[in-house]
Amino acid sequence: MCELLGMSANVPTDICFSFAGFLHRGGGTGPHRDGWGIAFYEAGGYRDFRDPHPSVESPIARLIRDYPIKSHIVISHIRQANVGQISLANTHPFTRELWGRQWCYAHNGQLADWQGLPLSFYRPVGGTDSEHAFCYLLGELRRRFPEPPADPEPMWRALHELCEQLRGLGVFNLLLADGHYLYAYCSTKLAHITRRAPFGEATLSDAELCVDFVEHTTPDDVVSVLATEPLTHNEAWVRMAPGELLVWRDGEIQARLKSDGVS
Repeated sequence: MCELLGMSANVPTDICFSFAGFLHRGGGTGPHRDGWGIAFYEAGGYRDFRDPHPSVESPIARLIRDYPIKSHIVISHIRQANVGQISLANTHPFTRELWGRQWCYAHNGQLADWQGLPLSFYRPVGGTDSEHAFCYLLGELRRRFPEPPADPEPMWRALHELCEQLRGLGVFNLLLADGHYLYAYCSTKLAHITRRAPFGEATLSDAELCVDFVEHTTPDDVVSVLATEPLTHNEAWVRMAPGELLVWRDGEIQARLKSDGVS
């Protein structure tokens, strides 16, 4: 299956260190050779890079690894194709507009009977179950909330309900963002770590690279990283529970919704 990488931070932060390890899983230390992509929210804007070639061999991926783009929210994905051909149109992350915001989405997993999910406002460009599910999910949010809700919590509960529904069709691990919040839903595997003062050293599992975050941060920085599998071997990552939705902003968890309704 595919793998996910995300970041939420309280200050503009680059993801070069984490991405340096993540890109090796795209055809190097992992089998995910069927494309990769990454999206950045920065200074009120949005930009993404996608490539249907293995990230470990991609000049664009090397550019991202070496180019410190400073962002509050990042979503990245490496693909092992199950549904849909290997093409740019089928390469995550996908994006659509809702409430005047760019929504970015990446999915890890495979869904059964996904063609039966009814679509309304949004239509897929490619031929994957992932993009179809995204169009369904965002269309349902648009139908239930024609305008951005003043209180976001009802929308968070609706998002969790929709993710639970999609998990009923198979494996549905998700990263989703709107420029304000980063949403992470776990169907089977997602882990996260929050780095804050006092900062220490971290060593990647997939590349020979170590960093001392003290040299790159201030005492007020809070940076949280999410990944399908932990990216470092000397830090304490926290694994999410199946059915759990975490809502992140500025590196901190704002809400935790679970299958039993506890938040």
